[in-house]
Amino acid sequence: MTLGLSDLPQSDGDSDGRLARAVQGPVERLGSGFMISPETVALRSQTGLRGWEVYFAGRCGVLGEVDADVVTASVVFFPAQRVRPLWEASRSVESRGQLVARYAAAAHAWGRRRLAGFTQAERLADLLEPLVAAAPATAAPLFAGWRALTLPADAPARVVHLLEVLREHRGAMHGVAVLACGLTPLEAILASPEGVEGARYFRWPDPFLTPGPTVRAARARAEELTNILEGPVWGRLGDQADECVSLLRAADEHLAVTHE
Repeated sequence: MTLGLSDLPQSDGDSDGRLARAVQGPVERLGSGFMISPETVALRSQTGLRGWEVYFAGRCGVLGEVDADVVTASVVFFPAQRVRPLWEASRSVESRGQLVARYAAAAHAWGRRRLAGFTQAERLADLLEPLVAAAPATAAPLFAGWRALTLPADAPARVVHLLEVLREHRGAMHGVAVLACGLTPLEAILASPEGVEGARYFRWPDPFLTPGPTVRAARARAEELTNILEGPVWGRLGDQADECVSLLRAADEHLAVTHE
């Protein structure tokens, strides 16, 4: 059975859902920009791993020494036949914990560099930290794993770390929403703005079917449902919501004018 928005409790969810939608772009850019940064690319020479192998080892290593199917279940949007070799490639390089530590350190270094001079980083981190602490970990294993890592002490690195954790939460809720709306992960990607290029990025094999109106409508519902599921996380800001949104946008703008 699939769910429509009318099947879900509304209460204050509409306003909280709009808040979740308002922060989506900054959270995504600030929480994932390090993944293609020079700091992260340097991990290839340090570990001998290739790009996607670094990504899976670093991002998903918080799950521990698990079978690749557990990783596939957690990342949702990657095909299982691609995940297994990419995950297994790093198994004998270092422990999962060591690889995660390298990846997180690269994220922190990127944050220090790209948010240098952003004078409101401390305040933004202070607003984000209780949201991360209070967010439910249900159906969000990567969020839970990243939340369990030690936060860096300095504000720029802490902002990036917290936003990566919150990005993992939204990603998990989006996976739940996609499945609840009756879509396969591949259908959801093809019906997204990224379309075929997105499917290739996530390593799905060609050829691809063009999504019809029903699939596109379900994808739109999944995006709305994602915001509803994320709403309570951001709704905890209460009367600090406007300030947090403003600071996230300011940090996002700061990121845009600094150079990689």
